[in-house]
Amino acid sequence: MTPYGQNASDYALTFSEEFNSLDTNLWNDHMWYEGSNPTKNYAVEDGKLKIWPQRDASGKFFNRTLDTDGKYYQKYGYFEVEAKLPKGKGTWPAFWLFNHINERRPEMDIMEAYAGGEGWGYKDGSGVAIPNTYSATVWVGDYEGHQAGFKMYNAGIDLSADFHKYAVKWEPNKQTYYFDGKEVATVNISMNDPMYLMLDLWFGSASGTPDDSTPQGKDNSYEVNYVRAWKFN
Repeated sequence: MTPYGQNASDYALTFSEEFNSLDTNLWNDHMWYEGSNPTKNYAVEDGKLKIWPQRDASGKFFNRTLDTDGKYYQKYGYFEVEAKLPKGKGTWPAFWLFNHINERRPEMDIMEAYAGGEGWGYKDGSGVAIPNTYSATVWVGDYEGHQAGFKMYNAGIDLSADFHKYAVKWEPNKQTYYFDGKEVATVNISMNDPMYLMLDLWFGSASGTPDDSTPQGKDNSYEVNYVRAWKFN
């Protein structure tokens, strides 16, 4: 397994989650500061992780996070996900690297999409918000709002229609972000903390508030085919 579009001899595989099953020794299903919502809105089947929009017992859409907090961390290397995004107002899928170290919150958002936000997508003939743009963002995390880099990338296609590769090459003083092997953003800043992996489907922010136009259920999943990480040789 080689990072897409990269030189195989430059890397050694350190992490490979192909989602043939869900390893609960590796993945949590909630953030460290909250409990797991008992309404089931995720599954591993057909070799994929699926997280879908769903209302819980209170009638509200709720966030779902799967992460490796406390179980797997890495500093530097190449990190890649192959995923198909959900559609609908309010949907906010993401793949990121993160850590909570005392009061610091270093963060590298490899992919965040906001289908319902202006400039992030469009509406189809049924009025459903379709994502065609995503962003890469870096937060140093030393204090509130310390954003070190941000770049929106308009892929020009429906990102909910098929799988695409979202990746970052994390070097000591530089991060390079890729979409299907194409370089889309570069941030020149030092990020030196080991981080864990996060996959989530949240709601809100630039995507707006989900409503009855937001398709619910497994057919509108944030689908992840794999997550892989490599270290530099």
